[in-house]
Amino acid sequence: MKESISLSFELVVETLVGFGFKPIDAQVYIFLAKKGPQRGKDLVNSLKITKQQLYPSLKNLQEIGIVNSTPERPAVFSAISIEKVLDALIKAKIEETQRMIRNKEKLISGWRSMTRNNSEK
Repeated sequence: MKESISLSFELVVETLVGFGFKPIDAQVYIFLAKKGPQRGKDLVNSLKITKQQLYPSLKNLQEIGIVNSTPERPAVFSAISIEKVLDALIKAKIEETQRMIRNKEKLISGWRSMTRNNSEK
């Protein structure tokens, strides 16, 4: 059973890293999403990382809108659901793909123009 939990954790980390997360950000997010709201001190102790690793990670996750914090001190951090995160990440990838499809002809034309200009020199 523990092996399947480990494989599941690794799969989620790999998936989030594939979407551009840093591994530490993926681990912090997963912990918050699974365990619920936590103080920074508790995250440091549970994840066995330093404050210097934790707080930049929390800042990254807050900037992309998947981790929130309370205004009081010490702050309590919480994560939005994995379903919402995956929906947002998939939507962003779909939009990126659609943008690439729309720009494909301009890119090909620009490429051909660059190739001609380089060969003329």
